[in-house]
Amino acid sequence: MTAPADHPFVAELIDRHQQTLTGALDASASRDYWSPYPEFAKAYGETGMADGKAAFEALLDSPFALEGHPGSGELVGGETSPYGQALGVTYPHAEPQALIAALTAAQPAWAAASPAARAAVCLEILARINARSHEFAHAVMHTTGQAYGMAFQAGGPHAQDRGLEAVAYAYAEQTRLPKQASWTKPQGKRDPLSMVKDFTVVPRGLALLIGCNTFPTWNGFPGLFASLATGNPVLVKPHSRATLPLALTVKIAREVLAEAGFDPNLIVLAAEHEGGTIAATLATRPEVKIIDYTGSTTFGDWLEENARQAQVYTEKAGVNTVIVESTDNYRGMLANLAFSLSLYSGQMCTTPQNLLIPRTGVRTDEGSKTYDEVVTDLAGAIEGLLKDDAKAAQILGAVVNPGVLQRTVSAASGEYGDLALAPRVVTSPEFPAAVIRTPALVRADSDKPDDRAAFLTECFGPVSFAVAVESAEAAVELLRRTVKEQGAMTAAAWTVDEGVEDAVVDACLDAGVSLSLNLTGGVFANQTAAFSDLHGTGANPAANSAYCDGAFVASRFRTVEIRRHS
Repeated sequence: MTAPADHPFVAELIDRHQQTLTGALDASASRDYWSPYPEFAKAYGETGMADGKAAFEALLDSPFALEGHPGSGELVGGETSPYGQALGVTYPHAEPQALIAALTAAQPAWAAASPAARAAVCLEILARINARSHEFAHAVMHTTGQAYGMAFQAGGPHAQDRGLEAVAYAYAEQTRLPKQASWTKPQGKRDPLSMVKDFTVVPRGLALLIGCNTFPTWNGFPGLFASLATGNPVLVKPHSRATLPLALTVKIAREVLAEAGFDPNLIVLAAEHEGGTIAATLATRPEVKIIDYTGSTTFGDWLEENARQAQVYTEKAGVNTVIVESTDNYRGMLANLAFSLSLYSGQMCTTPQNLLIPRTGVRTDEGSKTYDEVVTDLAGAIEGLLKDDAKAAQILGAVVNPGVLQRTVSAASGEYGDLALAPRVVTSPEFPAAVIRTPALVRADSDKPDDRAAFLTECFGPVSFAVAVESAEAAVELLRRTVKEQGAMTAAAWTVDEGVEDAVVDACLDAGVSLSLNLTGGVFANQTAAFSDLHGTGANPAANSAYCDGAFVASRFRTVEIRRHS
């Protein structure tokens, strides 16, 4: 890696982060576990948690400072914690034209920097974010409703892993071709033809990141850092209920860029009040060439259809499906499923929704279990996991928005079908104002049209369906059709039958969804590990890309060739 000659700090950053970049590249190739960012809270110092909380509290009830950021003078805000408090943070508001003008002016110097320089600057941004992981954890917790432990890991080190993974892939793709090559073609008795060919990475243009409410950093960092590392300025439009985590990201990134001699307006914040429509306005601007979006299918489809000037990466809704056919560890399967259905109140794009169970029963190490027995035992496992309110609050977190709460109310009323497990109210000893609900488990029959209407659409939140199917073969075909028609981020199956396993694998390959088989330990269907697991495939309607592969970064730039005779 070589540094630009005009700024010594960039050269220092390249040297400082070379080992981390090499580690990320190696891990992405081996797919084994690796991370430079500790996921344990105590790794950040004995006072790290208290310091992070103090830093977060210092941000409350005050304007969020972004020095030199475009702005109209107006401040916007309105975030309220799902745990019961108004944050009172306000952010500078700017008109789209001002934001785009600032990004456009900042772009040339960043585009001219080498891939190595850009990667090093991005890794320094991530390192500084990592040092403030406890502060980010509080910001994520109080904007998304994640419990603190999850907010720390998923919103902190695990999100940083995904950002680093995107930088590594971006660097690899940009350096796949040599910067310069000599070309010589023999001509027999005549002199050979000789050329010198230069290959220059040219960024696509302005990138727009449209953040989500549930995982603003984990879902936001891949696109943000993929675009930045490939030379594109980034316009960050956070969800109005979860602005703070991405505002902190923008602030840190601007500080590093300025120290490295670049215009900090390479990354800007498009904050707005709830109910604003700036995302749609920005998405169709001709200057915007890249869009990263996580959220509803309705707006994701709109972006794909209307933002034709841009390369659009979407993660939308899906119906994640599980098959329970047989198991040699019944209790382990139940515990694994109970935790998967409960974690963050099912408010994850990877949470299982439909559990397909043959009505003829399930073979287990405890003997044959009928459909009713499996459903009853799973309900019992969920109740046992969440029986203590204090422990339940740490697993469930808080309900993120009124739509999720309404779905729990609908489930409790029987609107979705017969309840095997009713949701209950959980009171957090630490945050008594938090809105917390346990999962609802609904019995359903694949042969009943009313039941199918309920479980064949996404029911985001803590509502799952135990669907009785005719046979294992019928379960496999229902999984295949569901993924193809509705999309899915994950699939899972429990079976000890090789024929059934082969059929499930074939169905998942055909439908384009990643599969987890026979999980009974500390790995869950709704969790993925950076540098090893792919999040999404881009091969079914739930998402058109994956975190993270070459396709996720390669279209964010183009390589332009200049050739001349030697």
